[in-house]
Formats: sequence, C-alpha cells, structure tokens
Amino acid sequence: MELNLRHLRVFLAVVDHASITRAAELCFLSQPAVTQAIAKIERKLGFALFHRSPQGLFVNATGQILAGRVRRAFHLLDGAMQDLAPRLRLTATTAQLRGLIAVRDTENFTLAARELGIAQPTVHRAVGELEKEAGRRLLDRTAYGMIANRYGEALADAARLAFAELAQADMELAEAGGREGGRITIGAMPLSRSYLLPSAIAAFRKTRPHLAIRVLDGPYADLLTGLRRGDIDFLIGALRDPPPIGDVVQQALFSDSLVIIARPDHPILNKRPIRLEDLAACPWVVGPRGIPARNFFDRLFEPLGEAGPKSIVESGSLMLMRQVLLASDHLGFISRLQAEAEKRHGLVVEVPFAMADTSRPIGITARRSWMPTAAQKAFLDLLGA
Repeated sequence: MELNLRHLRVFLAVVDHASITRAAELCFLSQPAVTQAIAKIERKLGFALFHRSPQGLFVNATGQILAGRVRRAFHLLDGAMQDLAPRLRLTATTAQLRGLIAVRDTENFTLAARELGIAQPTVHRAVGELEKEAGRRLLDRTAYGMIANRYGEALADAARLAFAELAQADMELAEAGGREGGRITIGAMPLSRSYLLPSAIAAFRKTRPHLAIRVLDGPYADLLTGLRRGDIDFLIGALRDPPPIGDVVQQALFSDSLVIIARPDHPILNKRPIRLEDLAACPWVVGPRGIPARNFFDRLFEPLGEAGPKSIVESGSLMLMRQVLLASDHLGFISRLQAEAEKRHGLVVEVPFAMADTSRPIGITARRSWMPTAAQKAFLDLLGA
C-alpha cells in the first residue's frame, strides 16, 4: 500500500479532531486540500474511513485499523526525523525514503534504480532532495560505493520499519473487508524447514488458502538483520542464549537434541565401543561457526585439543550433508528431529555415541515492538499448537 505520507498525517489529524476545519489549521492546509487528501486515501483503499455527519467526520472501524498502524509507523519515522532535522516530518516523501533505502541496500544508484524500477536520475534526485532537507549528507561516496553514514542508516532503518507497519495495515484492512491480502515472511532456520514449517503451512492453508507466504533461509546473522529491519516478520529455529540483541524477543516452543549420523554401512558402526578419538579421525559435515549446533560440536571435541577433527565441511544444508554422507565416510552432526525423515527412509543411521546433554530450545524470534496481524497471529498459534 503506497500511500502519501502527507495525506496520512492529514488523515490522523481528522481522526483526532473529527473536523476538517481543525485538521486544516493544524496541517497548514486549506479545507478543500484536507477533503481531497481524505478522498484520495479512501479511493485508493476502496472503502470509507469515516462516518460523515453535520457534527463532523467520525472515524469508523476500518479507519481505526488504519489509524492504529499509521500512528505506529509515524512513531518510528518521526523519532529518527526529529533527531536528524524536524522539518523532514513535513517534507519527506515515500519516494525519497524508498530511494534512500534502496541505495543503502545496494550501495549504488544504478542498482537502486533497477531495484525500484525507475530511472537512475530519479533516484539520485530523490535522495539529493532528502539530504537537502536534512541539511547533511546521508550517504558517503567511497571506493566501495555509496555507503550510508550513521544518519542515513538510522533514517533508512526507521523508514523501513514504518513501511512494514503500513504493509501490516494493508493485511488488516483486507481481512476487515473479507479478503486475503499482504504476505507473511518467515525467516526459517534448517530444523524448521524440514520439521516444523511444512505442517504449519499446510494447516494454515485450510483457513487462508490465498494469503502469500514467503520463507527465507540463510545465515542467522542475515535473517536477524532482515527481522530487525522489518523485511521478515519472525524467525523460527534454534534460540540464542543470551538473546542476540535487546530489541528482539524469543519464545521457546520445544526442545530438540543433537545426534551424529552416518550412511548405513559406515565403517565406524563396526567399532564397539566408539571412542571420541575414533570420531575425531573421521571427516565431518557440520553447521557454520556461531550457530548453537556448531557450538555443541566444538565443545564435544574440546578434551582432545589439537587432536580434534581436521577435515570439516561447513554447511547448513541437510541435502548437501545427506549426499556427502552417502558418497563418503563423512559423519554429520545435526538436529535429531531434522534427521528423522532421512533415518525413516533408511538413508542415514544414528551413530551410537553417548553425548552430554545437547538439548537446545527451538522457537520464535520477533521484534520486541512487533504487533502481528490476525493472519500472522493465526500462523503463530498453529506453530504453538
């Protein structure tokens, strides 16, 4: 939903004062301009936001939904603008902020223009106008490209979260109108992709068959960045202890443990008992450093010091691990639940080696200030169930 920010400020003024006249005074506009701004928003959304009477304009239930999200969006945006240049509250446009976000992400005006589907001079002009109003540079030209400075980073992050709130407003308004709109974006870590998400998505589809669902994978750090910027609604997977940063919250759903797996005819299965030194002599496929499973793996071999495993393939892909294990004498270190399907089909077996407690909490990570829509809440309830 690409609504004019100035029109949205006028909309909130009318909501708060139930008066075109008062809103016009507060927004330094004529009464016809306020009336036109409200009409444009209603026309774009396709339904009325106010009950009109001789006593004034009184926001209806649909208008209340929009007003709640718009207030949250401006709370995020205005805080960053106030620190930078108070005048930006009155002058910054959606196009300018979208341009800043795109250049910050791509570090290049040409790539930003391609991402936005507009001409490069248009992006350059939009960011230039924003910098002029701010009274300072937001991007620094370097040998590596256009890099956002701390002012540009703060404003781009705030704008991105504000636009995420307006996207959630779009979902809520669609639902209020009996339609399915918007999209749920999930950052999925390996276990959730193979064990938890498929059944949750299938159950969700029974009640909301058309709502778009986007599942993203990648390194945890990248998913966390997407979450904090508003590009991802929530993460599902192994929780971090302690939590990675103060602006996210974690909710545990269940606990899982870790196992060692191998192909069914792996030579190590003939050893009894299997010693830690036997495992260290084998090549391994394990997750990258920094994830909880890898931390457990590294601690397992700490008693051996320099005699620990020397041949390691780092990957978070279950498919790659399975194929490497089937083609070689590699061992895998993986979530018990994630390995269940592979074991059930006879592709791998669990190596009988007793390990100290490898239990780790699996759950949901979300922004602390995030307020899910009804559809997002329904999906979270399915995960909880």
